[in-house]
Order: sequence, then C-alpha cells, then structure tokens
Amino acid sequence: MPRSKYSVASHRRRKKILKAAKGYFGGKHALLRTAKESVDKALQYSYNDRKKRMGQFRRLWITRINAAVRLQGISYSTFIHAMKKNDVQISRKILADMAVNDPTGFKNIVQQVTSQV
Repeated sequence: MPRSKYSVASHRRRKKILKAAKGYFGGKHALLRTAKESVDKALQYSYNDRKKRMGQFRRLWITRINAAVRLQGISYSTFIHAMKKNDVQISRKILADMAVNDPTGFKNIVQQVTSQV
C-alpha cells in the first residue's frame, strides 16, 4: 500500500491562513500560530459586527425620523404609536429615507396618521 503524503494539503492550509492574515502587523502576518489566532478572531469579529450593523442602522433611522417628526411638532414615540394604531406598516428604513429625500411626502404621512388619532 502506498504511503500517503500530507504535504500538499498542509501547504495549502497554511497558505490560506497566511493569505487571510496579509497586512497584519508584526508576526501576525508571518507566523502560522499567531496568524491563525488573528484570522480566527477577525472572522469572529466580522460575524458579530454584521449582526451589530443592523442595530446601528436602526438607531440612525430612528434619529432621522425623530428629527423630521419634531419639525412637524410631535415626538417620535407619538408618531410611531399613531402609525401602529392606524395600521400603517411602513418600515423605519423607508420612513427615514423619505424624511431625508422626500420631506413633502413624509409630511403628508405624518399629517394623515396624526389626523386620524
């Protein structure tokens, strides 16, 4: 039975890790063990931060909606309550975009929702 060799697979595995660690400072881009630790940590951070990004966007949308609604003379919480009460299902993302890019359309929505409360 022929002897199995692992050298090709090992080199590919090491090369993949070192390629991912390209640009890291010090031995983190050249030494396999520290490069592996750094790459693993970086991948974990990127996974976690993809989840955090949506929360950050939601905070931004709420801030924009709040600023636009206060120009109409009501608070954010009152506006959202009126939206839910009137069963108007427009996402915060769309509302924030309208507040920035289409102020007249946003103003119409605010007036329509608040007049029915």
